[in-house]
Amino acid sequence: MNHLDNLSDIDAANVVRCARTLLRRPLLRSDGPDGELLSLVYRHRATLQDLFAGLLGYRLVVERRFARLYKSGPGNDDTRGLLSMSPRGYAYLALTLAVLTGIGRQTLLSRLVADIRSAAVEAGIDAPDDISERRALTAALRHLVSLGVLHETEGSVAQDVLPQEALITIDTDLLGQLVTGPVGEAQDPAHLVELAARPGPRGIEHAVRRRLVETPLVLYADLPDEQAEWLRRNQRKETALLEQAFGLHTECRVEGVLAADPEDFLTDLSFPGVSTVARITLLALPDLLDSEDEDAPARYVVTAERLREVCAGLVEDYPAAWSKQFTDDLDRLVAEVTELLRRMGLAARTDDGSWSVSAAAHRWLPSPDGDPEREQQPEPVVVQEVPSWSLFDEENVS
Repeated sequence: MNHLDNLSDIDAANVVRCARTLLRRPLLRSDGPDGELLSLVYRHRATLQDLFAGLLGYRLVVERRFARLYKSGPGNDDTRGLLSMSPRGYAYLALTLAVLTGIGRQTLLSRLVADIRSAAVEAGIDAPDDISERRALTAALRHLVSLGVLHETEGSVAQDVLPQEALITIDTDLLGQLVTGPVGEAQDPAHLVELAARPGPRGIEHAVRRRLVETPLVLYADLPDEQAEWLRRNQRKETALLEQAFGLHTECRVEGVLAADPEDFLTDLSFPGVSTVARITLLALPDLLDSEDEDAPARYVVTAERLREVCAGLVEDYPAAWSKQFTDDLDRLVAEVTELLRRMGLAARTDDGSWSVSAAAHRWLPSPDGDPEREQQPEPVVVQEVPSWSLFDEENVS
C-alpha cells in the first residue's frame, strides 16, 4: 500500500486517525461527535479519498461543514443496524426520508407526521396511531435529529408525545447525503438491498476487506468459496494492511479471521462488556463450548433448552449480581444473550431452532478469579549447602 508511504510520520498518523473516525462516524459534522476532526479530514481529504477508494471501494465526500463516507450496504445481514432502531423504526425512517425530499426547509412536526402516515398508506404500509407505532416513528425522527438532518427550532420531538407541536428545520444539504444505495436503479426494495451491497471495483478483494473492517469476525464458512480462498492466500498481507491503514489487529484462526480494535473505538457493540447481558453471555461460554468430542468442532450445536438451562443456572447461582429486569424475565435474558452472540458473529440460528456457536468464541473464555490451580503454592525447594573454600581455610594435604 502506498497511500501513506509519502507522508511524514505525523501526517500518516493523522490520516489513520481520520480514517478510523470516518469508519466509526460515516457522516461526520462539525457540530456533531468528533466534529473537531473535520478540519483535519478536510486537510487530508485527497489522501483519505484515495485510501478509501483503493482499499475498500468507498466514496468519500468532504465539505467544510461535513464529511460523508459512502459505505456499502449490509445486504441480507441484519446484524449491523442501530441497536436502538427496530425494523418498524427503519420503515418509518425510509418513509420520513421520502417525505423530507419535497417538504422544504421548515415544517411543523404535526404536518411532518401526517405526511409520513400518508406516505405509509400510499406505500401500502399499515400505520395505526397507537403507542408502539409512535415509539417507532419517534425513534426514526430522533435518529435524524442525532444526525443533524433535523433541527428542533422550537419545541422538540419528545419520546411518545408526537402530538406535541414543534417547528422543525431540515438541513437539506445533509439530507441529500444520507442515502447510499442507488435508488434510481432499483426495481423494488429487494433489488435496492442487492445493489447497495455490490462489491467495489476490485470485486473479491474489496468485498472481503469490507467484511474484515466492518464486522467483528469473518468465518471462512460464511464466505463464498472464492472469497474464502482469496482470504486464506492473503492473510499475512491483509494483516499488515489493516493495521497500517486503520490500526486494526487481526487474529487468524482455522475458522476465520478476527479484526480487533485495541482501543474499542470502531464498534458500537462491546464484548466483553459490563451489562448484565454481556457478563452472562461471557460466563455462559464455557458451558456452551463444552463438547465430548476429542477433536474440537468448528461449530458447537447448542439446543434452545440448553441455552435456557445455562442462563437460569447463572441467575440462580449469583442472584445479586444481575439486573432485576432480567432475573425476573428469563425468556428476555435468553433472547438478548443469543442476540448478542449473533451480532458478534459467534452464533447462528439453525433450521431446527438450535444455535450453532462458533469455536472462535474460545477467544473470550473467561479465566475466573480464585482458580485453585493458580493459588497453589509451589513446594519449597531444599537447597543443600555445598562446602566452599575461603582464604582462611586450612588446606588438608594428604
